Amino acid sequence: MIGFHYFRQPKPMGVTLLRRIIYICLLTFLLFLDGFSQDPTFSQFYANPLYLSPSFAGATEEYRLGMNYRDQWPAIPGVFRTYSISFDKAMINFNSGIGVLATYDVAGTGELSTTNIGLLYSYDFNINREWHIRPGVNFKFYYLGLDLAALTWSSSLRGGGTPSPTIHPPAFDKVADVDFATSALVYNDRYWGGFTLDHLLVPKTSFYGTEGTTVPIKFNLYGGMQIIKKTRLRTKLKEVLSVAFNFQTQAKFFQTDIGLYYYKDPLIFGLWYRGIPLITSQAGDAIIGLVGIKTNQLHIGYSYDFTISNLISSSAGAHEISLIYEFTSFTVGSQRKKIRALPCPEF
Repeated sequence: MIGFHYFRQPKPMGVTLLRRIIYICLLTFLLFLDGFSQDPTFSQFYANPLYLSPSFAGATEEYRLGMNYRDQWPAIPGVFRTYSISFDKAMINFNSGIGVLATYDVAGTGELSTTNIGLLYSYDFNINREWHIRPGVNFKFYYLGLDLAALTWSSSLRGGGTPSPTIHPPAFDKVADVDFATSALVYNDRYWGGFTLDHLLVPKTSFYGTEGTTVPIKFNLYGGMQIIKKTRLRTKLKEVLSVAFNFQTQAKFFQTDIGLYYYKDPLIFGLWYRGIPLITSQAGDAIIGLVGIKTNQLHIGYSYDFTISNLISSSAGAHEISLIYEFTSFTVGSQRKKIRALPCPEF
């Protein structure tokens, strides 16, 4: 998906004009008009599993620490970056998992920032010998910030030797709210599929208390299968070929991606196409290449989004880095219950 890709998709126009319109619309949105905030999305979905779905909380051997960084459109002035850190634990004896997820998203010259800190819980049910279902929830705190000092006002622009009148931007209220997400994941040894409903409490986003300015509900539908699966000693994966998809919709925008992963111990390679025609608001957004290394405890991945839309000549794509560290407190000879491994890729 969009490792940090906003659903708002530009329409064809000159690069210079496009940049001006982006800045004008962003500033107008921040200060005056009703609007809707939308989420960034990571290209390496499964390298940030708690962000994709609360159902992944605790879906690890015991402990898992994850860090993700996304730099969107580095060639366009102003930052478009997303940071994420998560920690989760498998409560194996209770068929459950708990986790904490924090994300920080900053965009534009004025450093419009969004911070989310959530507590997650999931529970694993046995449907039968092969199939499991794993519902999950995420209770989170939402905060929206803006650095007015970083914005350029008309009082800073002079033309014809005549100073413009000084403008003092009006003070605004801090924007803080609570939010909630729920999800469900169904899987067996080779197949998985799930959905996530996020922003069910539609948190407010207006700095001036404007009614109707909220984060719209977001819906994710994802899944896939392992086409080839070879193991060593019946447990350790040796070679896997997987195909996966991800569909998401928020407000009036929707997007569908499809990808392929190939894992050959210890390397993994991936290729995604973002913007499947007919089931995406604007078809043909990016082709995403991924390379990663996976050891027993450490997973490191890098991906690059090659833009194929009308921004191809001005955005410089997007870079994304992920790091996952998994560890246990098992002692030698311990007879603890083993968790059912998920077939999803790690990136």
